[in-house]
Amino acid sequence: MFDIIIIGGGPAGLTAAVYARRAGKSVLVIEKETFGGQITFSPKVENIPGFASVSGSEFAEKLTEQAMGQGAELECCEVLGIEDGPIKKVITDDGTFEAKAVIIATGARHRLLGIPDEEKYIGDGISFCAVCDGAFYKDQTVAVIGGGNSAMQEAILLSEQCKKVYVFQNLADFTGERALADQLREKENVEIRFETVVDSVIDEGGFSGLRIKNANGGETVEVRADGMFIAIGLVPQNEPFSGVLDLNQFGYADIDESCTAKTEGIFVAGDCRSKRIRQVATAASDGAIAALAACDYIDNL
Repeated sequence: MFDIIIIGGGPAGLTAAVYARRAGKSVLVIEKETFGGQITFSPKVENIPGFASVSGSEFAEKLTEQAMGQGAELECCEVLGIEDGPIKKVITDDGTFEAKAVIIATGARHRLLGIPDEEKYIGDGISFCAVCDGAFYKDQTVAVIGGGNSAMQEAILLSEQCKKVYVFQNLADFTGERALADQLREKENVEIRFETVVDSVIDEGGFSGLRIKNANGGETVEVRADGMFIAIGLVPQNEPFSGVLDLNQFGYADIDESCTAKTEGIFVAGDCRSKRIRQVATAASDGAIAALAACDYIDNL
């Protein structure tokens, strides 16, 4: 049995592991895919404190090594659910693990378009974060997919750096705030096309553009671009934990900055929590808060 089991091996989960181990607690981190999380797909990151520039995979490797160096144990398997009780039972596809407290740090994955070979271009032509990757497309042409607040904010930011920004929205109008839509429409280097969907990527030795078509059907049209930013929403990874978490209408854990769930001994950190800003720095902050809260909980048992 462990003091703390952490579900999710991204920046939030691994930071939690470091803090929990430094507090003298035994820790198991369970990750179903890649330790380091989605940051591993970013070829270059320039907004992590302490690193002028670092690849996502290098940062993930350093963070994983740090957690292991502190004595955290790592396990690769998928968590199927949690049985509540004085001792928490974390059920996985590779057996059951027990702990006094559990930190859920499963993150949220970006919703994809569903076009052929889409994942092949992630980090190499396809991005999800203008703050993170916009500077790499300075004076180039990019496309933003989506029509909500996030998509419009991405497009506005990119318009300040890029030569040309296309915005493709599958509906007849934007679904976000009117003020943002008005601001975006004023940008001279932004071209907006409604009722438009992406059919496929143009690959000429790498990402070279995209093929688009009317959402109601019709022939495809080629649009040349150096990169594409997808902003059609996030999918939180909280489905197995609905019994121990309050989830909001979008599936995020409805938990405040204390990172403490309604169920005693359950804590939540990172992008799977309801919050406005989702960045590596805020995930690490959540990880530290959740770990210290879990340690206090165990100490007071």
